[in-house]
Amino acid sequence: MKVSREQVAEHRARILAVAASLFRQRGFDDVTVAEVMKEAGLTHGAFYGHFPSKEALVAEAVGQALPVAPDTAEPRRRAAEFANGYLSVKHRDNRATACLFSSLGTEAARGSADLRQKMTAAVRSRIDHLTVDAGGDTPREKRRAAIAAWSAMVGAMVLARLVDDEKLSKEILSETRASLPFA
Repeated sequence: MKVSREQVAEHRARILAVAASLFRQRGFDDVTVAEVMKEAGLTHGAFYGHFPSKEALVAEAVGQALPVAPDTAEPRRRAAEFANGYLSVKHRDNRATACLFSSLGTEAARGSADLRQKMTAAVRSRIDHLTVDAGGDTPREKRRAAIAAWSAMVGAMVLARLVDDEKLSKEILSETRASLPFA
């Protein structure tokens, strides 16, 4: 039975969404192609009709799941609002849709050049977004504050997920938020 172009596109989108979710939850190495395809409701053999390798799937799934540059037609989300959502228990506990940087950053650092390029572009975009509201008198000071804030947020999320003490986890999130240069 021949599959239409629309169905192929739907299958590919489903594979990418499932892969991104599973990768966030368990990491790249602990997710198999067979698991992704089963979760997507497709056969393992169909994978190679969409991707040449698991590494290609990783790069594309992560690239698609990364935040895009804010749309200029939409109101820009203020850095304070972003930080409040990012440093929340809800974000900490929802790994399937959580930030790729805090979920997969250390693994992505060892990934393909394509994956790292996509992650780099997303890091630049986030720093640019935060720079607008960061403290400082000069563009250089504002950028420095934005880089420090973004680094603190990602690091805090990693630590908040790592510790097995709920009170300490919440303290890491709240104290990091209190230290940021956004009102």
